[in-house]
Amino acid sequence: MSDQEQTRSAEDRSPPEPEQWSAERTSAERTSAEQRSPERTPAPQTPPRAPEAGEQEPAPGPRSPEVEELEDRWRRALADLANLRKRYARELPREREAERAKVAAAFLPVVDNLELALAHAGADDPGAIVSGVRAVRDQAVEVLRSLGYPRYEETGVPFHPEQHEVVSVVDDPDTTAGTVVQVLRPGYGEPGRQLRPAAVAVSRKQE
Repeated sequence: MSDQEQTRSAEDRSPPEPEQWSAERTSAERTSAEQRSPERTPAPQTPPRAPEAGEQEPAPGPRSPEVEELEDRWRRALADLANLRKRYARELPREREAERAKVAAAFLPVVDNLELALAHAGADDPGAIVSGVRAVRDQAVEVLRSLGYPRYEETGVPFHPEQHEVVSVVDDPDTTAGTVVQVLRPGYGEPGRQLRPAAVAVSRKQE
């Protein structure tokens, strides 16, 4: 081998210059870093495809026994409620008819006694007719009481807006203001359950 070839071979085997070695190292590190941690672009998310016509939806997954038990209880409660509504709709007209028949039957004896009073209207004893009509009146009042609407016509009691209806105001110095001094029409019922308030006259406040 010649001296020139030996010199060229030695130059090829000699280490690179510092600047060249640093540049080559930086490039190699960058390439290695890019290979180790490449940038990942998130894949585009596609919306769920709607089932086409005639295509069946996927079957739901298996449910736990607790869920099935709760659903069974819920269905039973709905069925019981529907049956209760149907039974109530059937029984309500019968209950109303039964109450009307009860009230009508309670007044039948009153009608019978009125017919008897009319039959004796031509009698020579007017007092007997009056007594008969009064007895019929008392019987009707008793029927109303048995139905939960007793008669009341007390005087000297304080005015109560639920039981009394003022039709006149009078001067009565012997009573306090707002006292019932006269009952013009009796009332029927109880506090909280009134059939008709009593028409009364009350005393006014004295100046």
